[in-house]
Amino acid sequence: MITVSDSAFRQLQELIAEHPEYRDKGLRIFVETGGCAGMQYGMQFDQAKQGDHRIEQGGVEVLVDAYSANYLVGATIDFSDGLTGAGFKITNPNVVRSCGCGSSFEVPRKA
Repeated sequence: MITVSDSAFRQLQELIAEHPEYRDKGLRIFVETGGCAGMQYGMQFDQAKQGDHRIEQGGVEVLVDAYSANYLVGATIDFSDGLTGAGFKITNPNVVRSCGCGSSFEVPRKA
């Protein structure tokens, strides 16, 4: 399904330690229509729901709903703290085109 890097899990642990209101929640990664290329990613701390794909490490979870999982097969979630800015990054092999914003993308049309 998707891979979550060690650096992404470490960042999640830090965020939860800094924000007690995130305890007992996971980072939900989702896909929705919108953005300049047709689809866009979203992330938010949320409670796990029935049917979620759950990836856990070190006491923290990444959650993906079934709809979004269809678009994220084979994707990698990473965290980078480089010169161009810190943040979570999704590398998705299903993307055929993305825009300059980095969060909007297009996937192949299904027949």
